[in-house]
Amino acid sequence: MNVNFDIQGIQATSTKPPKPVIKTKGLDFVYGDSQALFNISMDIFKKEVTAFIGPSGCGKSTLLRCFNRMNDLIDSAKIKSGNIRISDIDIYNKDVDVIELRKHVGMVFQKSNPFPKSIYENIAYGMRIQGIKNRSELDDTVESSLRGAALWDEVKDRLNKSALGLSGGQQQRLCIARALAVKPKIILMDEPCSALDPVATAKVEELIHKLKKHYTIVVVTHNMQQAARVSDRTAFFYLGRLVEYETTEQIFMNPKNSKTEAYVSGRFG
Repeated sequence: MNVNFDIQGIQATSTKPPKPVIKTKGLDFVYGDSQALFNISMDIFKKEVTAFIGPSGCGKSTLLRCFNRMNDLIDSAKIKSGNIRISDIDIYNKDVDVIELRKHVGMVFQKSNPFPKSIYENIAYGMRIQGIKNRSELDDTVESSLRGAALWDEVKDRLNKSALGLSGGQQQRLCIARALAVKPKIILMDEPCSALDPVATAKVEELIHKLKKHYTIVVVTHNMQQAARVSDRTAFFYLGRLVEYETTEQIFMNPKNSKTEAYVSGRFG
């Protein structure tokens, strides 16, 4: 079944909330006999940055990986009940092509993971897998992806050098560029700055601000200041449950739940 995840038609208006891109409803998720997520229901909106915060083990990364079915790689992991819909398609339907899904829902991991190849081939690799061989098309996409990740000016004279020679911050932006190359609609970021120094972190945060003009972004972070800086909405998770999900301003300035207030004020976590 060829499933179309196109979300171009979803637009925000000034008079009503934007239509959700990702809809999660009543999601229970387990690893074997251990339940990791309990009755999660939430909507994520187009061209916004949504931050997931909460203490370690609260389920935020598990939920993030549900959005592009990365948890499928773990034998004991499965949805017990509920569903996730992207562009109104149940992504766990047996007819959904997972490879196609991951083209539309890209992911950037906590630790940068460039391939042991040249900078150029790191970006071109995904396109080659799709059967794209035209050199001009590859060149254009490599350049546009590196520009999109604010890395082009730093690497344009050494595209054939190993990506492993880049700094940690450059490697992470390269991984973002690699995700952009296959033209996703949604980008998932699992603690993208946790291994970076403050200067590199600032560059990635600035990049997130620029990318949200074109992409829907979901970021998992332990850094509450980062969530406050980069996100439009923030979801607070605790012990596998979604405690509170509001605009970032409300979560940090006027949370409704006492657990949220205790966490964002640093009293636990």
